[in-house]
Amino acid sequence: MSSALERLLRPRSIAVIGGGAWCANVVAECRKIGFEGALWPIHPKRDEVAGVPTYDSIASLPDAPDATFIGINRHATVEAVAELAEMGAGGAVCFASGFREADRETGDGAALQDRLLEVAGDMVLLGPNCYGLINYLDGAALWPDLHGGRPVERGVAIVAQSSNIAINLTMQRRGLPLAYVVTVGNQAQTGFAEVGMCLLDDPRVTALGLYIEGVGDLRAFEALAEKARRLGKSIVALKVGRSDEARTGAVSHTASLAGSDAGASALLERLGIAETRSLPALLETLKLLHVTGPLPSNRIASMSCSGGEASLMADTGLSRGVVYPPLEDAQRADLAGALGPKVTLANPLDYHTYIWGDEAAIEQTFTAMMQGSGLALGIVVLDFPKVELGGAAEWDQVIRAVHKTMANSGKPMAILASLPENLPEKVAETLFGLGIVPFTGMDEALTAIAAAAWLGMDRSPSEPLLLPGTPGNLGTHSEREAKEALARHGLSVPKSIEASNAESAAAAVGEIGFPLALKGIGIAHKTEAGAVRVGLASAEEVRAAAHAMPTESFLVERMVQGAVAELLVGVTLDPAHGYVLTLAAGGVQTEILKDSATLLLPASDVEIEAALDRLRIAPLLAGYRGAPPADSAAIVAAVQAVQEFVAAQDGRVSEVEINPLLCLPQGAVAVDALIRMGDDND
Repeated sequence: MSSALERLLRPRSIAVIGGGAWCANVVAECRKIGFEGALWPIHPKRDEVAGVPTYDSIASLPDAPDATFIGINRHATVEAVAELAEMGAGGAVCFASGFREADRETGDGAALQDRLLEVAGDMVLLGPNCYGLINYLDGAALWPDLHGGRPVERGVAIVAQSSNIAINLTMQRRGLPLAYVVTVGNQAQTGFAEVGMCLLDDPRVTALGLYIEGVGDLRAFEALAEKARRLGKSIVALKVGRSDEARTGAVSHTASLAGSDAGASALLERLGIAETRSLPALLETLKLLHVTGPLPSNRIASMSCSGGEASLMADTGLSRGVVYPPLEDAQRADLAGALGPKVTLANPLDYHTYIWGDEAAIEQTFTAMMQGSGLALGIVVLDFPKVELGGAAEWDQVIRAVHKTMANSGKPMAILASLPENLPEKVAETLFGLGIVPFTGMDEALTAIAAAAWLGMDRSPSEPLLLPGTPGNLGTHSEREAKEALARHGLSVPKSIEASNAESAAAAVGEIGFPLALKGIGIAHKTEAGAVRVGLASAEEVRAAAHAMPTESFLVERMVQGAVAELLVGVTLDPAHGYVLTLAAGGVQTEILKDSATLLLPASDVEIEAALDRLRIAPLLAGYRGAPPADSAAIVAAVQAVQEFVAAQDGRVSEVEINPLLCLPQGAVAVDALIRMGDDND
């Protein structure tokens, strides 16, 4: 499909079907952007559209178009796609809505979308329900509305599922050069992964930005990440959909901790795709990647002529994962020579205004600062005056000093305006031309630096994801059934006996031994319901505890003692992203601390260990204040046992939870377990 998709993205001929305002805009935008190929509006009754002569039908075209914008109603769209596919057209943008996204309202949207795909055959489709694409490199715009980009020779590509978000991104005034903007709408046939792979092949594309509402084909998404890795190009994504609805009604704690947002973040992390949480952060990260690519570290130097700016940079960096290395002796000596004795030397540096207007001294200061070993980036905080005020000669001196410092140090540099409106677009474009990153906003800039440093880390390709199943007829295993099923895959569990009443529970103590635990059967959250008692030391205590519980059947279990910490180990089926593995503080701390880390299956031992190290209770596992450390190998083995169980069930698992896994100095024992699974409906 790549060659056909290339015809659509880089067309030499464009047809536009329809005569309304939207289609007239497409013709006008093609002319405005300087499209040099053949432009063929199609309308059965009009002689021209936006000043360009029309053809009365698809059949009357002189040749099969490379790209077609279809701006007619949904039923007519299907007919047009069938005719275009028959004549060998390259691809089409389906503008109309009312397909699968509106099936509840129309009653036939899903069926109509299926028909659209059927008649398209091998012809590439974008949408339906999307605006289309803009190619700023070659001058092609299958786009029915205004946009704010301009022709460039190289730049970043953006693929979005929301057409309106795409419009907004083209209107940015940050100077970011856009190579392509493509919208995919319903992704009925061609998703953003396929589009992204084609765009990455263009050597003029420096980085790829994604606005994601739903990932879709997981294997295609894996292929996109792998292609980016092979080509040495970075991807940064903004994934929306962080709602609580997906977490309601969960039987286990795991589902409430994981949710779709956790699954999406785990997927992006696994595939080496940087995640941002806002459009400004997405754009600032793309700026940095366009100029420098991934950074080798998160170590930066900050310079400004204000103590307030230096303090803000220091404080903002605390929560953004960047490091300001202390000054080295050589830096201090050269900075003192440039700034004199009145300036306190530190990183971030407030170089005061003593040297303002002295370009040579500014260059000397910046060059001294950038001598620091291991610095990945230098930042000069510089807010520009309003254009109408005129007189920015001193600011131009700073720009020249930064440019010379880059040559002196061989390290990348950025100029950062603390407020977005304080860096005029023309100045940003000038900085890009000089190879200087034009940052706007401290928070977004430092977020971008952290993302670029994360992208620069060495990482091995992950194994293919364990694809989610679609289990039906779900049922919940009893605790004992769940433990036995997991034990068959290597999980360590305590000895236990099921009892049908209080008397049989008391009678079981002779076989189990003391101390022991008594649990009510059939209750999901036993502690909250008063259905668990531990430390029982006699048959009488067991009998009394059983009578006090809100259940008629019980599990009598040998009590495990000497735990260093308690963990939750859970797996939740996330249909959009795979099987989400959650590691968290366990027992009664689960809901209180909300201390969790997520991975996707399959997870390696190294990934599991790294996730455990990210937990706030990691010091307990390592042995806190002289306490013995937990058996880390046994914990990893327990997690792997759960993973092996899920993998062996061939898509039948909905949820698995161990809570708690008691982490001992020697061993790790699951004292409670839950499994929900059903039939595989694939």
